[in-house]
Amino acid sequence: MNASLPVALSWEINGLHLAGLSWGDTGKRPLLALHGWLDNAASFGIIGPLLAQYHLVAVDLTGHGLSANRSRDAGYQIWDDLPELLGVLDALGWDRFSLMGHSRGAIISSLLASAIPERVERLVLLDGVVPGPVAEDQFPAQMRRFLDDKRYWMRRENRIYPSPESALASRKRSSLPIDAAMALVERNLRPCEGGYTWTTDLRLRGASAVKLTNGQIEAVLGALSMPTLLLLALGGFGEHPELAQQASRHIRQLDIVQVSGGHHFHMEPGAAIVAQHINDFLQA
Repeated sequence: MNASLPVALSWEINGLHLAGLSWGDTGKRPLLALHGWLDNAASFGIIGPLLAQYHLVAVDLTGHGLSANRSRDAGYQIWDDLPELLGVLDALGWDRFSLMGHSRGAIISSLLASAIPERVERLVLLDGVVPGPVAEDQFPAQMRRFLDDKRYWMRRENRIYPSPESALASRKRSSLPIDAAMALVERNLRPCEGGYTWTTDLRLRGASAVKLTNGQIEAVLGALSMPTLLLLALGGFGEHPELAQQASRHIRQLDIVQVSGGHHFHMEPGAAIVAQHINDFLQA
């Protein structure tokens, strides 16, 4: 068996179909991985085989990849994924596990780890920690943006492309190797009349109904009692030192490492360096 090839997984959780990919033997130490906004589980296809001491399970979060979209009355707040993730963990039989997230997945990882710190052995955050705060007096304006955006995106339909290559051209991230970008695109595509269209739920592009305040964000960070590694891309959020400063003030056991590359540095040519930092931290 080729260790670099993932195993396809799926679950039925709370009436939703969730899909995922895994690398490594099931008897190894468990590591749950959460991808970023508009990505999918294939975003861990480069570093997954490099974390050979772990059974890494990457989930397509709802509205992404091969997982179901939420019903039309539901939404995509960052905490809406948490019950389904707990269901996946229960299905895997993982009482204790390490957790890794990239970008939006890092934010969701922070929320999950803050809520169930006794179950998370170690936390790895890839170019993301928490969302930017919104002041309490901006609550009505935020809600208005959510209402306007939901109405707008529910009236829209995903574009149709004649081929996966044409879909790739519309989404190409300049820093990603072509095969890595195509892996993401192919998992977010489905055949349709006239060619291919995205599986991604357009409502993910809309504003959130509620944003956390600064005090709530500080409470989340303060509840991260497990050893935590924050890897920041020099060409990504490493350009915003206030993120590392905020994390340092509130996370008790925090290591911060800056790594060359862009926001998707775990899929770029320097991915082996990213994986080495993760291996060193998880095995400490």
